Amino acid sequence: MSPTIFTHVREGASGAVVRVRPVNESRSARLADIAAQADVSEATVSRVLNARPGVSDATRQAVLTAIDVLGYDRPTRLKPKSALLVGLVMPELVNPIFPAFAQVIETALAAEGFTPVLCTQTPGGVHEDDYVQMLLDRGVSGIIFLSGQHADATSDPARYQALRERGLPIVLVNGWLAGVDAPFVSNDDVASMDLAVSHLVQLGHTEIGLALGPERYTPVVRKLQGFRAAMRDHLGADPAHLERLVTHTVFSLEGGAAAAGRLIGRGATAVICGSDLMALGAIRQARSMGLAVPRDVSVVGYDDSTMMGFTDPPLTTIRQSVEAMGDAAVRALLDEIGGEAPPSAEYVFRPELVVRGSTGAVPHRA
Repeated sequence: MSPTIFTHVREGASGAVVRVRPVNESRSARLADIAAQADVSEATVSRVLNARPGVSDATRQAVLTAIDVLGYDRPTRLKPKSALLVGLVMPELVNPIFPAFAQVIETALAAEGFTPVLCTQTPGGVHEDDYVQMLLDRGVSGIIFLSGQHADATSDPARYQALRERGLPIVLVNGWLAGVDAPFVSNDDVASMDLAVSHLVQLGHTEIGLALGPERYTPVVRKLQGFRAAMRDHLGADPAHLERLVTHTVFSLEGGAAAAGRLIGRGATAVICGSDLMALGAIRQARSMGLAVPRDVSVVGYDDSTMMGFTDPPLTTIRQSVEAMGDAAVRALLDEIGGEAPPSAEYVFRPELVVRGSTGAVPHRA
């Protein structure tokens, strides 16, 4: 990445002031260098850098060309309009939690003058890597990834490392991949499971099942860790018993139904699901078995997606801090676009248990 020389531009009492700080001290960046390259005065260069009037289009372009020729990045305000684009790559929009994240992120970007480019993936459709290349071709300023390949623990981090090596700001939401030097924003999956298990234990449940998606995903691994710890802490459950109460399927209505059928068949009186869609599938499966929710079996979802308070029964679920997480992802991205060093850390947000009508006291069975 070419060094950025214009690190701060502000309006002072005596007029516009440009501070110049070279990233590489061996290449002194002075207004005189640009002025000489463009064959204009330093005052003209200053007017161009501060977007002030009184400069012809031809002269302005000559100064910008000189900046490019000297190998420096243009100040953000002088970058081409395409540089105000930000990619947002996420899974399909069937699961309502993803449109919720998209709305928060798009609103936050628009408030800062950036235009989001939404890229959604569907099974058999355009791959994340292909979307990334399309976004790079359009000259985006950065990319936010939501539940993408970075959530797959078996994924190759090289795709993200390559983006960082070319200096592109990226932020990764709900997932973790070692070796990627970028900010991560996540919901606390471990704490989520403790909230759900604690709630069900208070209702008298001891046979609590867990329905999750594929094991290779980091959020799934963390939920499983949190579930095991919570079951040990609250019930003293032994590992062998716990394994009977966990099943892996897919994050869908059908996956939730299949998982619930297995877990109820193993004696579970309550089922915690890895997503709200899975929970709705679990409720449907319980009813198909002649059981009532929550009289015979309790169900807990995950996400608190749109309309979950209006299902039948209203769904008890774990609420992700969508607004706070989305705002944090945008702020981290824009900070780096603005020249601040990106924090190579994971920001973990505390979830909330939302109790509704899909959970109740453990049934009394003969």
